[in-house]
Amino acid sequence: MSKRFNRRSRRAVIPLAAVSTLVAGAGLTGCGQQRDASVYTVLNSSTDETYHRWDAEAMARCGERLGVTIEQQSVPAAQVMTKALRMASSKSLPDIVQFDASEMPTFAEAGGLVDLRTLGLSTADVPQGIVNFGSYKGTYYGAARSVNTLALFYNKDVLDGAGLKVPSTWAELRETAKRLTQGKRYGLALSAGGAEDGVFQFTPFMWSNGGDETRLDGPRVVEALDYWKSLLKDGSLSKSTVGWTQADVNDQFMAGNAAMMINGPWQVETLNTKKSLHWGIARIPVPQAGGKSVGPLGGAVLTVPNTGDEQRERTAGKIVACLSSEREQLTYALNSWMVPANEKAAAVWRQRVPELDALADQVAAARSRTAKLGAGWSGVSLALQSAFQSALTGESSGAALKRAQQRATSGN
Repeated sequence: MSKRFNRRSRRAVIPLAAVSTLVAGAGLTGCGQQRDASVYTVLNSSTDETYHRWDAEAMARCGERLGVTIEQQSVPAAQVMTKALRMASSKSLPDIVQFDASEMPTFAEAGGLVDLRTLGLSTADVPQGIVNFGSYKGTYYGAARSVNTLALFYNKDVLDGAGLKVPSTWAELRETAKRLTQGKRYGLALSAGGAEDGVFQFTPFMWSNGGDETRLDGPRVVEALDYWKSLLKDGSLSKSTVGWTQADVNDQFMAGNAAMMINGPWQVETLNTKKSLHWGIARIPVPQAGGKSVGPLGGAVLTVPNTGDEQRERTAGKIVACLSSEREQLTYALNSWMVPANEKAAAVWRQRVPELDALADQVAAARSRTAKLGAGWSGVSLALQSAFQSALTGESSGAALKRAQQRATSGN
């Protein structure tokens, strides 16, 4: 079996005040360390062998086109922000940093990034939602090569054997999951763990129900969490869901312990290693028939740190433009099963991988988690994580989310 690679890995949440202090104190406009004029560095989280190789190949192609050498420094996803801050404090920032899009606003707010449009990058063929995904307060700081979101994965053999169709509404999902729960097999698996994984998985239920991250104790958010609780009460979800990451969810689905799961395209490579598993993919069910299924946009964005060396920043911008070009996006997306950010590349991608067409539809309606709150998202995420743990182990959703709203508002 190939090595599992979880693109939604845990990340450390660093307070904005701490980032601002470190970035401001770093004196980013200073000269910094002497650098080889022909060598450019990209800090990313491509620690998995396959992703590291794909990135190396893309950087080699772009380096050849631009007449420079591009090297990558790869650290676990949870360490990208802290690594970038350490490098800023020693005036040794890389030329490009690939941040998780949910973290990018924190670094941008601290004044650490360059507006990519000033470096010549165009967003002409990028959907507005994905432009917003890489923007903070209207400024375009991060170029996405590909994006992802969540979808409903289902075991075709299990559903066919039970004579059931793929659910499209909450009522259908609840009934289908209940009927497919037999013996050691649960009807559905999802992540409600105390980390960003769980929050990522909750957003489609919250947003599709009209809930909003600016009011966590609003009735629509409470209804969404109550829906999760109903699945748990039915026995359709394992009680262990409060501790599962999305990788754990995928393991349960592959082992036959769940008939359906909420997950993302980063699991496809692993799913395909089990030839006996016949799976399908659909949009996440909505509260009422005909409603829009709104999921979260996930993925990383390429940014250019504000080092004060304008010549290097311009070349770094050209590297970002190359890595996020239509051609390179399609290559990367076909390797990784993600959806290209570029509309033209995405159209070709749909033709090449029609089995994931529902995922492209889900991406088209997806939202950035930081679109409304920017750097304030991290506080909301932490508050929601705590609410899940309380509500799914006995407390009322209303009480748990009321406390979450207070926590998010106070910043404690």
